[in-house]
Amino acid sequence: MGTLGSWIIGLLLVGIIALIIYQLRKDKRNGKSSCGNSCGGCPNASLCHTKKQK
Repeated sequence: MGTLGSWIIGLLLVGIIALIIYQLRKDKRNGKSSCGNSCGGCPNASLCHTKKQK
């Protein structure tokens, strides 16, 4: 029975990770950023908000 519990927990973790990746890709397609928009000290400031500046 111990291995059945491990499989269930493993499948739940894989499902949660898949949902997180799906949401991140969806947000990226919609132009949303996860950085918080405080670009003052960010080395990638010129890369992540280029769509808004154009």
